Amino acid sequence: MSRTTTLRTSIVGITALAVIGGLAVSASASGAAPASASGSDAARKVPRESSLTGSAKMYRADGQQVRFSFDAHGFAPAEPDEPDAPAGTSRGTFRFSHYTADGKQGAYAEGRIDCLLTGGPVATATGIITSSDLPPGAIGKRVGFTVYDGKGDGKKDRVGYSWAVSGFDGPEVPKCLSAAPYETVESGDFKVVHVLPPNPSGNSESNSEPNSGSEQPQTAGKPGDQE
Repeated sequence: MSRTTTLRTSIVGITALAVIGGLAVSASASGAAPASASGSDAARKVPRESSLTGSAKMYRADGQQVRFSFDAHGFAPAEPDEPDAPAGTSRGTFRFSHYTADGKQGAYAEGRIDCLLTGGPVATATGIITSSDLPPGAIGKRVGFTVYDGKGDGKKDRVGYSWAVSGFDGPEVPKCLSAAPYETVESGDFKVVHVLPPNPSGNSESNSEPNSGSEQPQTAGKPGDQE
């Protein structure tokens, strides 16, 4: 079996587990009567799915205004490339903008999320641009984002994006892929909620890890002075 086939099979399997897990959670929730009002409140606070939310302005030494906003939920590609793969539940919206310090030059783009994957405090999402004042050709283009949620007030959060190295006119971005999060946040806050799909190995683990990451990435200076 080729490496490509193996990787695709792994993604299909993960998606299937996520879908089955979601159905199991829903069935369990609908079949259990609440023991008390406080029990119901506690149940509502347990996240049912992964998410990436929030808005922030990036730090730029020269005052450039770079902002990202996300409202993404679910897991795995909503429209998988493999014909027999189960559809994921990813959905939501994104927006980003980049303007000069005086706000006179720049552009924005916004669109719909087509894939969200999470792992602990890190989320990777991709989406299709649906509205923008970028040059012709931007609408319909897929872009990717990766966010590290440093917890707290957002000052330790990081963001990466698919055009960081190759530029915005680079190769087509596959679903669920982006660059490592390296840009620092000046103001704002991102929240990553990671809900684990069922573990087929049987190892004991919590089914959700909302805002549980404590380790911080090691940086060797001030990233974020370039896009």
